[in-house]
Order: sequence, then structure tokens, then C-alpha cells
Amino acid sequence: MMTSALPPIDQPLVDPQGRTIRYLRISVTDRCDLRCRYCMAEQMTFLPRAKLLSLDEIAIIAERFIARGVTKIRLSGGEPLVRRDVGDLVRRLGRHVGAKGSGGGLDELTMTTNATRLDRHADEMVDAGIRRINVSLDSLDAERFRYITRHGDLDQVLRGIAAAKAAGLAVKINMVALAGLNEAEIPAMLEWCVAEGHDLSLIETMPLGAIDEDRTDRFVPLTRVFEDLKGRFALVRDAHRTGGPARYWRVDGSSTKLGLISPLTANFCDGCNRVRLTTEGKLYLCLGHDDQVDLKAALRDGGIAGLDTAIDLGLTRKPARHDFRIASGSAPAVARHMSVTGG
Repeated sequence: MMTSALPPIDQPLVDPQGRTIRYLRISVTDRCDLRCRYCMAEQMTFLPRAKLLSLDEIAIIAERFIARGVTKIRLSGGEPLVRRDVGDLVRRLGRHVGAKGSGGGLDELTMTTNATRLDRHADEMVDAGIRRINVSLDSLDAERFRYITRHGDLDQVLRGIAAAKAAGLAVKINMVALAGLNEAEIPAMLEWCVAEGHDLSLIETMPLGAIDEDRTDRFVPLTRVFEDLKGRFALVRDAHRTGGPARYWRVDGSSTKLGLISPLTANFCDGCNRVRLTTEGKLYLCLGHDDQVDLKAALRDGGIAGLDTAIDLGLTRKPARHDFRIASGSAPAVARHMSVTGG
């Protein structure tokens, strides 16, 4: 892979609300080997490979964000581990972890994965500089897991999580709360995370992209879930922050943190420090809005200077907050699926 020059930090990334952008989420592919019901339709049409950023271009764009003050990058998808040679990208970006200086540096490089391929890649991820991963896991019941994912193998995912733990990766489980599917299983999931030493983040389903079901039927407010969990576990408010939208509690007597991501019942936009790069090079300033700029075209046409100009233009379009809402029969907040934008 080529390398890009990293000019010294000359202009921090500040949006119109005065929020400094420190966190870049990158979708390295919109493809996934699962078809989770709340995330995508069963018959998906993915982007042609010719439209995707090369891994080298992803690295160049990421390194420019690092030079301008981004200190955390999360690689996601789709499923990032389905993209061939993604390890090359991880190794290149991993060299910036802890490398503070005039050209910037990362505090952390992380990944969100469904863990279906993690048993083959866990050691490689650690060697490349990743120390913490998020694993999307919505059920510990094999039949329910297969139903939610449409064809997923729970044992395969659990092997991936075990391999990650053995390799020394800290694991946080991401669980989307779904009425009538896994809501009753949430306490058991938290018990399992405590036993395994994992953290758990619960997520409200978000109105992103057209799917085959009505999300209203599956929406669970986390305010209700949390009231139930407080009656079962000794939860202590925790000031821990990862740069993401979760608010945390700790299960007393354990190392497990419980995070709540509540885009509908508890808007978290006031402290948003994130932007998202899609696999085709579009920079989205908010998960719930369609405003974007084309960084792929900017880089190919204008190099680093053109890239900077496009990033600056994008920042002027970052809204104060998202407008998520769920109502029966209502259209999604945006047409694109989560797998396009990156989780």
C-alpha cells in the first residue's frame, strides 16, 4: 500500500455547533455474511466493487483525519472481515496508535464485527494494533439467533468471541433490543457478559433503510429495559466514555459495564464528536441525515488539498441533532442502510 504525507495539524475539525470532531467511523464494505432483520432486507443489492474506495484510499483519508486531530477510528461495515486484505489496512492505521507528534496520532483503533470470521483473524487484529472490539450479538439462543440473522450460526460467533478473548482483545457485546424477539433475554445476556468479563451495550433499533418488517413492532424503549435491569442487578453509574453515544453503568462487584444507546428515548447529539466515511467515499456528518460530501472524488481530483477542502465543506453541514422517530407505517429517517454508513 502507498503512504500519504501527513502535513502538521493546521486546522482542527470543528462543526457549526462548536463540537470538535475526534472520532471517525469507517465502513470498509457494505457487504455482510448475515442478514439481520432489523438492519437489512433479505435480498440486498450491494455496491459494485468498482465503486468502492481502495484500501489505500481509505488509509489516506483516515490519515488526513488523524493529522487534523481525530484520535479514534472504528472500522466497521457491513462486516469488515469479509473484505479481502482488510488486515493490511488495520496494520497501516495501527501504526498511528500512540504515535503522537506534529502529524497527529490515534488513542485507539477499534472494530465492530459480527465475529463470524473472528476466530481466524483475532491474533492478526491484536498484532496490528487493535485492543478492543465490539461484537454484534442479539441472542444466545441458537434458534433465535438464526431467526434474527436469517442464517447465522451462533456456535461460529461464540468461537470468534472466545478467540478474541484468548488473543487479549477486550470485547463489548452490542445487542439491539427487539420486542417479541430478544427483549426477555436481555437479563441473561448481561449475566453471561458478567461471567465472561465482557461489556454490554444495549441499542434501540434505528429507522435506517427499508427492511422487510415494520420497526414499530420491534421497538423497545431502553428506559423500560433499564428499569427492569435495575431490579435485577446492582448498577452503579459510571463516568466511563469511549467517544461513542453510550451512557454507562457498572455491574457492582464485576468489571462489566452496561452501556445504553438510546437515539429515540434519550437524544445524545449534544456531545457528538463523530463523522462517518462510507465504503464508496461519502462523508456523512450525521447518521440520521443525508447531507454528505464525496471524499473519493475530492481525493482523486485534488489530492490532499482537495480532500481538506471537501472535509471543511462537510463540517459546515453537520446538523445539531438527528431526527429519528418510529411510528407505524412511517418511512425510514434515511433511505440508506446501516451497513452502508457503518456502525
